[in-house]
Amino acid sequence: MFDKGIIAKLKQKGLTGRGGAGFPTWQKWEAVKNIQADKRYIVCNASEGEPFILKDKYILENYPEEVIYGLKIALKAIPKSEAIIYLNEFYYQQFKNKLEKLIAASPITLFSKPGGYLKGEETTLLNIIEGEKAEPRVKPPYPTEKGLWGKPTLINNVETFYWISKIAKNEYQGHRFYSIEGEVKNRGVFELPETYTIKQILEQTGNYPNFSFFLQVGGGASGAIMTPNELDQPIKGAGAILVFNKQNTDPLQLMAGWAEFFIRENCDQCTPCREGVYRLKEALAKGEIKKEAIDEVLLALEKTSFCPLGKSISTPFKTALQKLF
Repeated sequence: MFDKGIIAKLKQKGLTGRGGAGFPTWQKWEAVKNIQADKRYIVCNASEGEPFILKDKYILENYPEEVIYGLKIALKAIPKSEAIIYLNEFYYQQFKNKLEKLIAASPITLFSKPGGYLKGEETTLLNIIEGEKAEPRVKPPYPTEKGLWGKPTLINNVETFYWISKIAKNEYQGHRFYSIEGEVKNRGVFELPETYTIKQILEQTGNYPNFSFFLQVGGGASGAIMTPNELDQPIKGAGAILVFNKQNTDPLQLMAGWAEFFIRENCDQCTPCREGVYRLKEALAKGEIKKEAIDEVLLALEKTSFCPLGKSISTPFKTALQKLF
C-alpha cells in the first residue's frame, strides 16, 4: 500500500538528501510533481565515486528491496513518471540480477556507463545517461525543471530512497548510515542517529583511536580535515569518516594523492579547475609548502570553478594546510 501523503511525511520528518548536498527531499519531490509536463523522470544515483565511501554498496547488498520500494513510492507520488537506477560499472555487475528480479514489471530500468567521479554531480549524471559528454550543465535551469531529455527530473541517491521507504512504513527514527574507513578496528557502514556527533559515532562503533590521529570527514577526496578537538558536532553531507594515524601519515603525500585523483577525474570543461589542480600537483611535487601560492590557487578554484565539485576541491587542501602544518 502506497502512501499518497508521502511528500507531507518527508517534510514532517525533515529528510534531507544523503548524497552530500543535504537538500530537503520533499522540496525536490514537490517541484517535480507540480511542474506542468507530459513526462517526468526519477533517477536513483548509485555512482558512489567518492573514495572510501561504500554506503550505497552496503545498502544494495543488504536492503535492495527497500531501495526499490522507495522508487516505487516516488513513481506513485509523481505522475507520468518512469525511473532509472544509475549504477557504476562495478555495482552494475554485482547487483544487476538481484535488482532486475525486484523491479519485475515496474517502470524502472537499470543503466550503467563509465563517467568517473563527476557522476556525483547531478547534471553530469544526466548528460551521461543521455549519451553526452560527462561534464556538468549550466544551472539554472535545475533538473527539477529541465532534466533528463528536457523533462522535470527527480534525482536522489540510494540511501535517500532507502529512508523514503522507511518513512512510508512509519519506521523512520531519524537515523542515517555512516561509512568509517582508515586506521580503525571496525571498518564498515553503520546505522546510527543523525544527531550523533563524530565522537559519539567513533565511540559507539568501537573506532575511537587510542593514538594521535586526525580525520577526513565527508569523503576520501573532497572531505575536510578535522582534529580531535573538533569532533563534538554531527556529520553533514555524505556521512563518511576516514581515520589517519598522525605519526604514520605524511601530509604532503596525502595531498599529492588528492591532486592525482582530481586530475584523473577532472572533466576538463573549465580552466580554473583543470589548470588549478595541475598547479597544485606541481607545487606539491617540489616537496615544500608555499602556502601563499597554494592559497591563491585554492581561492581561484573555490570562486571560479564551473561546478560544485570543482569548488569543493579547495576544502581538503585548505583544511590540511590549516591543521597539519
